[in-house]
Amino acid sequence: MSVRHRTRAAGGAVALAMSVMALAGCSGDSGGTETAGLAGATTPPPASPVASVPATPSAAATPVDDGPPSAERELKRVTRITGALTPKSVVASSTGHVVAQNMIYTHTVSVYDRDHELVKTIKDRITPADFGHDRFTEPVQGGPVEAAFSPDGKHLWVSNYSMYGPGFAHPGDDVCSPSSGVDRSFLYRVDTSSWKVDGVVRVGAVPKFVEATPDGRTVLVTNWCTWDLSVVDTATLKETARVKLGGRYPRGIAISADSRTAYVAIMGGTSILRVDLAGILAGKDGDEVLEKLSTPGGGPRHLNLSPDGKYLYVTLNDDGRVAKVDARTGKVLRKATTGQAPRSSVLSPDGTALFVVNYESDTVSQVRTRDMKVLDSKNVDHHPIGITYNPATDEVWVCSYVGSITVFADEPSEA
Repeated sequence: MSVRHRTRAAGGAVALAMSVMALAGCSGDSGGTETAGLAGATTPPPASPVASVPATPSAAATPVDDGPPSAERELKRVTRITGALTPKSVVASSTGHVVAQNMIYTHTVSVYDRDHELVKTIKDRITPADFGHDRFTEPVQGGPVEAAFSPDGKHLWVSNYSMYGPGFAHPGDDVCSPSSGVDRSFLYRVDTSSWKVDGVVRVGAVPKFVEATPDGRTVLVTNWCTWDLSVVDTATLKETARVKLGGRYPRGIAISADSRTAYVAIMGGTSILRVDLAGILAGKDGDEVLEKLSTPGGGPRHLNLSPDGKYLYVTLNDDGRVAKVDARTGKVLRKATTGQAPRSSVLSPDGTALFVVNYESDTVSQVRTRDMKVLDSKNVDHHPIGITYNPATDEVWVCSYVGSITVFADEPSEA
């Protein structure tokens, strides 16, 4: 057993004894439109019952060990998780939990601890009137697609592909436009001390990616069918602005450390937009807050911003490549070929490695960010769609649409 494995095991035991839990996630989607991903999904048989225990977030966990940078490590398979899963995405918190969003096929969010144990299953069934939306007085279901944690870890924000039930006659679709008449959906807020929905915000049609600003004041949501960006005030639980993005199928979001600037990928085209969040909060709109930053290639889907804020890493679903972009000028600096239909990606905490899932190749790639060299590729289950990095354990979690999660340790090479 390696030093890292021993440390992780010890840390997990301490966490269990002290009820220390943390959240992590991976996010994913389908092809140029979402149709490919939906068609490829299957629902696995339910797992044996797993006892749910309450989870109480703690202070952020420290890394497993210092060790070499991630670009000098390799992925080693730890475990494979199955059960009542149809994961569209996975997301990790700084404290060690990972959540999997199970879309419309299971209507749940699965919460795991750092020991890979299921600790809670959150159902997406709510009555909107209980949360101030008086028009909707009967229970409805959502479809959890993506998620993001608040900076303090006290809340989890979950986007719902669509709503199903009384009052919702036109559910979401993968091929759509603002004129399609698709129903607007809801963003859920989950209290991570109880894992219960405690707030609901109405946003646009078919909300996809969701991200919280580092200052905790705002949550952003890209709306696939209304082609716009919802700006949500976390104090009032209100959508305070809706920004038209001028392009089909907005998807990934990255936010600067000072919470003043956001970057949005327009997956139905070739563009990355820069959004002036400070301007939006000051009441500006339209062209005053939008700028086309870059045109890195076909089907830009997922965005990561380097820890120093200098570079954007963009998955290009249509091109089978990943681009490194200067976040100031928009210049494409380098590209890497990782596999067919790269979907979601995640940076290591030190920013030296980018991990990318390739939907049609059934692989996860490790890319050195310095020169965009592909260092390694590992096989995973069919149609990997989401990925996250758990900083509490130095692990990469990959979710596959067929109903599984594969966990890899990010460990020093034994060579």
